[in-house]
Amino acid sequence: MQKPQPLGLIQPQNLKRLAHHLQTLIKSRLWLQILFGMALGVAVGLSLGPTGALVGREAAKAIGDWLAIPGKIFLTLIQMIVIPLVFSSVILGLAASENLAQLRRLGLRLAPYFVLTTAVAITIGIGASLVVKPGEYIESGMVAAALETEMPQVDEALTKTPTLRDLPDKIVRVLPQNPLGAILGKEMLQIVLFALIIGLALVTLAPEQSRPLLDLLGSVQEVCMKVVRWAMLLAPLAVFGLLAQITARVGPDVLIGTGVYVATVLLGLLAMLCLYLVIVYTISGRAPWNFLGKVRDVQLLAFSTSSSAAVMPLTIKTAEEKLAVKTSIAQFLVPLGTTVNMDGTALYQGAATVFLAQAFGVDLSLGALVLVVVTTVGASIGSPATPGVGIVILATVLASVGIPASGIALILGVDRILDMSRTAVNVTGDLTACVVMDRWVGGRADDAVASQVPPQ
Repeated sequence: MQKPQPLGLIQPQNLKRLAHHLQTLIKSRLWLQILFGMALGVAVGLSLGPTGALVGREAAKAIGDWLAIPGKIFLTLIQMIVIPLVFSSVILGLAASENLAQLRRLGLRLAPYFVLTTAVAITIGIGASLVVKPGEYIESGMVAAALETEMPQVDEALTKTPTLRDLPDKIVRVLPQNPLGAILGKEMLQIVLFALIIGLALVTLAPEQSRPLLDLLGSVQEVCMKVVRWAMLLAPLAVFGLLAQITARVGPDVLIGTGVYVATVLLGLLAMLCLYLVIVYTISGRAPWNFLGKVRDVQLLAFSTSSSAAVMPLTIKTAEEKLAVKTSIAQFLVPLGTTVNMDGTALYQGAATVFLAQAFGVDLSLGALVLVVVTTVGASIGSPATPGVGIVILATVLASVGIPASGIALILGVDRILDMSRTAVNVTGDLTACVVMDRWVGGRADDAVASQVPPQ
């Protein structure tokens, strides 16, 4: 019987073309434009806010709302395409696998790896905040001032902690009975599972039967990335406007008071990055500086966009071409990891929870800290890979240990820089997982090429 060809490989040019467009953003120094927009946004916000007082309070609020329009459009465009982009990419990645046996080996290793690294990331975040104690640098008056700012709208159903009695029903409901309802409700875990089932079914079909649907999904992927490229044109203005609006409302005192918290999170993210380098060196023997040099473009673009989904094609291309990861592994793991493997976001949740507990004077016991780890792992898996999603996840974690969710307002002013930084760590985690799984599952790309070279 003739061996079936990898289905997803009918789309390699799509990913290369999409990755090429993303690389042009790096060459145009988008990250530098973003940093300039951040600095200018803070300066304008301070001049409009309570300290500068160039205009009245109501006028400053109105100006801030107008300045934030590009930022809100940017966020809307990214959120608009994340579901079709992740859905199509997961299916195309599954179809790139040669056979079900390889998928089985990959899945059995990938699931515990993702859970373990996420738990380690949360532990690092909690440990950093317990050691530095950034919440002790915040005065109670600053907390009260911050709570007067606008709060993000969070669905109360997301903040309800399930009991042991609820678990059987929760497990059954993981699979979507109504895929359209899961899409409308933005239930990313259900959407990913639905895509996995469709992708597995496609792998078992003959290529001529699956090709039409794969061609359609390839077109969907390209359309989504076209929208991403449009959104990127707004990125510097978006960051400028959002930071100007927030700084004008909260003033410099709260921003300065949360500086220790920002440093704590960045320290934790740096520790997680170092852990990735140790893992890569241990598993593959690749030197840390060599790995960082090859993934730098992806990190810079992820930092600029705050969305690991937006940079997905470039992440896949980097894994395949620069890290020599097998195509079938890269095209399956990266789309899945974009939604499931969010170590940077998880670390941020742990650090922010302890910080707010210290600011509110809430004593977290060992049991409460364990609950934070468990809740964060569950909340992070299946979350949309879009800017700002960490705030919604944080509301879930805070509710699980009795910390007022209104405390989120205290960290809104500095969340933009942290969102960008943790996204860079998220994509680094995906690329690290690619290297690890490429070694564990077997059949590395460079070995496969070498095996085709006839002996001398």
